[in-house]
Amino acid sequence: MKIEVLNISPKNLDNNVTLDIVSIPGGTFLMGAPDNEKGSSDYERPQHYVTVQPFFMGKYPITQPQWRAVAALPEINRHLNPEPSHFNGHNLPVECVSWSDAVEFCERLSKFSGRNYRLPSEAEWEYACRAGTTTPFYFGESITTKIANFNGEFQYADAPKGEYKQKTTSVGFFPSNPFGLCDIHGNVWEWCADDWHENYSGVPNNGSVWTSNHSNLKALRGGAWDYDPYNCRSAFRFWYLPDLDGINIGFRVVCDSATRTR
Repeated sequence: MKIEVLNISPKNLDNNVTLDIVSIPGGTFLMGAPDNEKGSSDYERPQHYVTVQPFFMGKYPITQPQWRAVAALPEINRHLNPEPSHFNGHNLPVECVSWSDAVEFCERLSKFSGRNYRLPSEAEWEYACRAGTTTPFYFGESITTKIANFNGEFQYADAPKGEYKQKTTSVGFFPSNPFGLCDIHGNVWEWCADDWHENYSGVPNNGSVWTSNHSNLKALRGGAWDYDPYNCRSAFRFWYLPDLDGINIGFRVVCDSATRTR
Protein backbone atom coordinates (compact mmCIF):
# COMPACT_ATOMS: atom_id res chain seq x y z
CA MET A 1 0.00 0.00 0.00
CA LYS A 2 1.39 3.36 -1.03
CA ILE A 3 0.34 6.58 0.70
CA GLU A 4 1.29 10.01 -0.58
CA VAL A 5 0.89 13.09 1.60
CA LEU A 6 0.09 16.24 -0.37
CA ASN A 7 0.35 19.72 1.14
CA ILE A 8 -2.81 21.54 0.05
CA SER A 9 -2.38 24.76 2.03
CA PRO A 10 -2.65 28.00 0.05
CA LYS A 11 0.29 30.33 0.68
CA ASN A 12 -1.93 32.74 2.60
CA LEU A 13 -2.68 30.13 5.30
CA ASP A 14 -0.27 29.77 8.22
CA ASN A 15 -0.87 26.12 9.10
CA ASN A 16 0.09 23.25 6.82
CA VAL A 17 -2.89 21.17 5.74
CA THR A 18 -2.18 17.82 4.12
CA LEU A 19 -4.18 15.23 2.20
CA ASP A 20 -3.32 11.54 2.51
CA ILE A 21 -4.07 9.66 -0.70
CA VAL A 22 -3.87 5.87 -0.87
CA SER A 23 -2.91 3.83 -3.93
CA ILE A 24 -5.80 1.50 -4.84
CA PRO A 25 -4.71 -1.43 -7.04
CA GLY A 26 -6.74 -2.29 -10.11
CA GLY A 27 -8.80 -5.46 -10.29
CA THR A 28 -12.12 -7.13 -11.03
CA PHE A 29 -14.84 -7.52 -8.43
CA LEU A 30 -18.49 -8.55 -8.09
CA MET A 31 -20.48 -5.34 -7.54
CA GLY A 32 -23.84 -5.27 -5.80
CA ALA A 33 -25.61 -7.49 -3.27
CA PRO A 34 -26.89 -11.07 -3.58
CA ASP A 35 -30.59 -11.72 -3.09
CA ASN A 36 -30.04 -13.22 0.35
CA GLU A 37 -28.03 -10.32 1.83
CA LYS A 38 -29.93 -8.93 4.81
CA GLY A 39 -31.26 -5.42 4.18
CA SER A 40 -30.45 -5.47 0.46
CA SER A 41 -32.77 -4.27 -2.29
CA ASP A 42 -33.15 -4.39 -6.06
CA TYR A 43 -31.35 -1.03 -6.20
CA GLU A 44 -28.21 -3.11 -5.60
CA ARG A 45 -28.86 -5.66 -8.33
CA PRO A 46 -28.22 -7.42 -10.62
CA GLN A 47 -24.79 -8.30 -9.32
CA HIS A 48 -22.21 -7.87 -12.05
CA TYR A 49 -18.47 -8.01 -12.54
CA VAL A 50 -16.60 -4.73 -12.93
CA THR A 51 -12.95 -4.23 -13.83
CA VAL A 52 -11.46 -1.16 -12.16
CA GLN A 53 -8.20 0.51 -13.18
CA PRO A 54 -5.69 1.55 -10.49
CA PHE A 55 -6.43 4.91 -8.87
CA PHE A 56 -5.70 6.96 -5.76
CA MET A 57 -8.29 7.70 -3.06
CA GLY A 58 -8.36 9.88 0.02
CA LYS A 59 -7.50 7.85 3.11
CA TYR A 60 -10.24 9.72 5.00
CA PRO A 61 -13.34 11.72 4.15
CA ILE A 62 -12.40 15.36 3.55
CA THR A 63 -11.87 17.05 6.91
CA GLN A 64 -12.85 20.54 7.99
CA PRO A 65 -9.26 21.93 7.83
CA GLN A 66 -8.89 20.47 4.32
CA TRP A 67 -12.17 22.03 3.32
CA ARG A 68 -11.18 25.45 4.66
CA ALA A 69 -7.83 25.30 2.85
CA VAL A 70 -9.43 24.58 -0.52
CA ALA A 71 -12.32 27.00 0.09
CA ALA A 72 -9.63 29.71 0.39
CA LEU A 73 -8.43 28.99 -3.16
CA PRO A 74 -9.75 31.08 -6.07
CA GLU A 75 -13.37 30.41 -7.05
CA ILE A 76 -13.94 28.48 -10.28
CA ASN A 77 -17.71 28.05 -10.67
CA ARG A 78 -19.31 28.68 -7.28
CA HIS A 79 -18.69 30.14 -3.83
CA LEU A 80 -17.74 27.74 -1.04
CA ASN A 81 -18.66 28.45 2.56
CA PRO A 82 -15.41 27.88 4.52
CA GLU A 83 -17.34 26.81 7.64
CA PRO A 84 -20.35 24.76 6.51
CA SER A 85 -20.29 22.01 9.16
CA HIS A 86 -22.82 21.51 11.96
CA PHE A 87 -20.32 19.60 14.13
CA ASN A 88 -17.07 21.48 14.58
CA GLY A 89 -13.71 19.84 15.22
CA HIS A 90 -10.21 19.78 13.76
CA ASN A 91 -10.27 16.10 12.79
CA LEU A 92 -13.97 15.82 12.04
CA PRO A 93 -15.18 15.27 8.49
CA VAL A 94 -16.70 18.24 6.75
CA GLU A 95 -20.49 17.92 6.33
CA CYS A 96 -23.34 20.08 5.10
CA VAL A 97 -21.75 20.10 1.65
CA SER A 98 -23.73 19.48 -1.52
CA TRP A 99 -22.62 17.46 -4.54
CA SER A 100 -22.09 20.74 -6.40
CA ASP A 101 -19.92 22.01 -3.54
CA ALA A 102 -17.86 18.81 -3.61
CA VAL A 103 -17.32 19.14 -7.35
CA GLU A 104 -16.14 22.74 -6.90
CA PHE A 105 -13.75 21.54 -4.18
CA CYS A 106 -12.29 18.98 -6.59
CA GLU A 107 -11.91 21.54 -9.35
CA ARG A 108 -10.11 24.01 -7.09
CA LEU A 109 -7.85 21.30 -5.68
CA SER A 110 -7.05 20.06 -9.20
CA LYS A 111 -6.04 23.51 -10.38
CA PHE A 112 -3.95 24.12 -7.26
CA SER A 113 -2.18 20.74 -7.24
CA GLY A 114 -1.84 19.97 -10.94
CA ARG A 115 -3.54 16.62 -10.41
CA ASN A 116 -7.00 15.67 -11.61
CA TYR A 117 -9.04 15.30 -8.42
CA ARG A 118 -12.68 14.25 -8.68
CA LEU A 119 -15.46 12.34 -6.95
CA PRO A 120 -15.30 8.56 -7.26
CA SER A 121 -17.60 6.55 -9.47
CA GLU A 122 -19.95 4.23 -7.60
CA ALA A 123 -17.94 1.28 -8.89
CA GLU A 124 -14.65 2.75 -7.67
CA TRP A 125 -16.19 3.53 -4.30
CA GLU A 126 -17.61 0.03 -3.76
CA TYR A 127 -14.43 -1.63 -5.03
CA ALA A 128 -12.33 0.43 -2.62
CA CYS A 129 -14.76 -0.18 0.23
CA ARG A 130 -14.81 -3.95 -0.25
CA ALA A 131 -11.03 -4.17 -0.64
CA GLY A 132 -11.25 -7.72 -1.92
CA THR A 133 -14.07 -8.86 0.37
CA THR A 134 -17.53 -10.17 -0.59
CA THR A 135 -19.34 -9.88 2.76
CA PRO A 136 -21.86 -7.10 3.59
CA PHE A 137 -19.05 -5.14 5.31
CA TYR A 138 -15.33 -5.35 4.66
CA PHE A 139 -14.84 -6.76 8.17
CA GLY A 140 -17.47 -9.51 7.82
CA GLU A 141 -21.14 -10.37 8.07
CA SER A 142 -22.09 -7.87 10.78
CA ILE A 143 -21.15 -4.45 12.15
CA THR A 144 -20.88 -2.92 15.63
CA THR A 145 -20.31 0.58 16.93
CA LYS A 146 -16.85 -0.49 18.08
CA ILE A 147 -15.70 -0.49 14.46
CA ALA A 148 -17.90 2.14 12.77
CA ASN A 149 -20.02 5.21 13.61
CA PHE A 150 -23.73 4.61 12.96
CA ASN A 151 -26.97 4.61 14.95
CA GLY A 152 -26.21 1.90 17.48
CA GLU A 153 -29.83 1.72 18.64
CA PHE A 154 -30.31 -0.55 15.64
CA GLN A 155 -28.50 -3.79 14.89
CA TYR A 156 -27.57 -5.85 11.86
CA ALA A 157 -27.64 -9.66 11.65
CA ASP A 158 -26.54 -11.13 15.00
CA ALA A 159 -24.56 -8.09 16.17
CA PRO A 160 -25.58 -6.48 19.49
CA LYS A 161 -26.92 -2.97 19.84
CA GLY A 162 -24.29 -0.37 20.63
CA GLU A 163 -23.59 3.28 21.34
CA TYR A 164 -25.39 5.99 19.37
CA LYS A 165 -22.95 8.90 19.44
CA GLN A 166 -25.43 11.27 17.73
CA LYS A 167 -22.59 13.08 15.93
CA THR A 168 -19.65 12.56 13.63
CA THR A 169 -16.39 11.09 14.92
CA SER A 170 -12.80 12.06 14.13
CA VAL A 171 -11.51 10.54 10.92
CA GLY A 172 -9.25 7.59 11.59
CA PHE A 173 -10.88 6.86 14.96
CA PHE A 174 -11.81 3.39 13.68
CA PRO A 175 -9.54 0.83 11.97
CA SER A 176 -8.81 1.05 8.25
CA ASN A 177 -9.91 -1.51 5.69
CA PRO A 178 -7.39 -3.76 3.86
CA PHE A 179 -6.74 -1.01 1.30
CA GLY A 180 -5.88 1.44 4.09
CA LEU A 181 -9.09 3.51 3.92
CA CYS A 182 -10.74 4.77 7.12
CA ASP A 183 -14.39 5.64 7.81
CA ILE A 184 -15.56 3.90 4.65
CA HIS A 185 -18.54 2.50 6.63
CA GLY A 186 -20.61 5.10 8.52
CA ASN A 187 -19.68 8.55 9.91
CA VAL A 188 -20.81 10.58 6.85
CA TRP A 189 -22.43 9.72 3.56
CA GLU A 190 -20.02 10.15 0.67
CA TRP A 191 -20.96 11.69 -2.65
CA CYS A 192 -20.18 9.80 -5.85
CA ALA A 193 -19.98 11.30 -9.33
CA ASP A 194 -22.72 9.11 -10.83
CA ASP A 195 -26.27 9.98 -11.68
CA TRP A 196 -28.75 7.92 -9.68
CA HIS A 197 -30.08 4.79 -11.41
CA GLU A 198 -32.82 2.55 -10.01
CA ASN A 199 -30.77 -0.61 -10.63
CA TYR A 200 -27.70 -1.85 -12.48
CA SER A 201 -29.40 -2.55 -15.81
CA GLY A 202 -27.09 -1.08 -18.46
CA VAL A 203 -24.29 -0.17 -16.05
CA PRO A 204 -20.77 0.09 -17.55
CA ASN A 205 -18.44 -2.72 -16.49
CA ASN A 206 -15.22 -0.69 -16.60
CA GLY A 207 -15.66 1.27 -13.36
CA SER A 208 -16.38 4.57 -15.11
CA VAL A 209 -18.82 7.23 -13.94
CA TRP A 210 -22.38 6.36 -15.05
CA THR A 211 -24.25 9.48 -16.20
CA SER A 212 -26.41 8.14 -19.04
CA ASN A 213 -29.63 8.51 -17.06
CA HIS A 214 -29.44 12.33 -17.00
CA SER A 215 -31.00 12.15 -13.56
CA ASN A 216 -31.35 15.18 -11.32
CA LEU A 217 -30.27 12.95 -8.42
CA LYS A 218 -26.75 11.96 -7.45
CA ALA A 219 -25.50 8.82 -5.71
CA LEU A 220 -24.40 8.58 -2.07
CA ARG A 221 -22.53 5.72 -0.43
CA GLY A 222 -21.37 4.45 2.95
CA GLY A 223 -24.07 5.27 5.49
CA ALA A 224 -23.74 7.83 8.28
CA TRP A 225 -23.66 8.44 12.02
CA ASP A 226 -27.46 8.75 12.28
CA TYR A 227 -28.48 5.87 9.99
CA ASP A 228 -29.21 2.18 10.54
CA PRO A 229 -26.32 -0.28 10.14
CA TYR A 230 -27.78 -1.85 6.99
CA ASN A 231 -27.23 1.51 5.26
CA CYS A 232 -23.50 1.09 5.94
CA ARG A 233 -23.18 -2.06 3.82
CA SER A 234 -20.63 -2.05 0.99
CA ALA A 235 -23.39 -2.48 -1.60
CA PHE A 236 -25.91 0.02 -0.20
CA ARG A 237 -26.85 2.89 -2.51
CA PHE A 238 -28.70 6.11 -1.72
CA TRP A 239 -29.52 9.33 -3.58
CA TYR A 240 -29.98 13.07 -3.03
CA LEU A 241 -30.42 16.26 -5.00
CA PRO A 242 -27.04 17.68 -6.06
CA ASP A 243 -27.59 21.16 -4.61
CA LEU A 244 -28.84 20.00 -1.21
CA ASP A 245 -26.71 19.13 1.78
CA GLY A 246 -27.12 17.69 5.27
CA ILE A 247 -25.38 17.26 8.61
CA ASN A 248 -24.58 13.67 7.62
CA ILE A 249 -23.21 14.23 4.09
CA GLY A 250 -19.52 14.56 3.22
CA PHE A 251 -17.22 13.11 0.56
CA ARG A 252 -13.74 11.85 -0.24
CA VAL A 253 -11.71 12.47 -3.36
CA VAL A 254 -9.97 10.27 -5.90
CA CYS A 255 -7.42 10.93 -8.60
CA ASP A 256 -6.23 8.80 -11.49
CA SER A 257 -2.54 9.49 -10.91
CA ALA A 258 -0.34 10.85 -8.16
CA THR A 259 1.82 12.51 -10.81
CA ARG A 260 1.47 16.23 -11.36
CA THR A 261 0.10 17.33 -14.71
CA ARG A 262 2.00 20.61 -14.68
